[in-house]
Amino acid sequence: MHKRILGLAAALALTASSLAFANAHKEAPTMAASGAMTAQQSKMGICNKEAGDKKGDERKAFMKECLSATKMTQQDKMKKCNADATGKTGDARKSYMKECLSA
Repeated sequence: MHKRILGLAAALALTASSLAFANAHKEAPTMAASGAMTAQQSKMGICNKEAGDKKGDERKAFMKECLSATKMTQQDKMKKCNADATGKTGDARKSYMKECLSA
């Protein structure tokens, strides 16, 4: 009798764990598609905006260079933004730097 109850309990536990495993894997693709962009997708969006009105071969070359560019370090980004902000003062500079550094 005890063996039978033990076997039944083991079968029940196995079934429950199988269902939990199946549900976890069923929901995984939904979580990935929930809207969180990958780094590559984010980079593609940024390059697309920067490409502006470029067309044809010019756009293709720009996108290739933009997407293959390595990410700048925060220090390099700060240097570039500072150089680009030359001549701006006060709130205009602050606003520009905030936008530049967050890009």
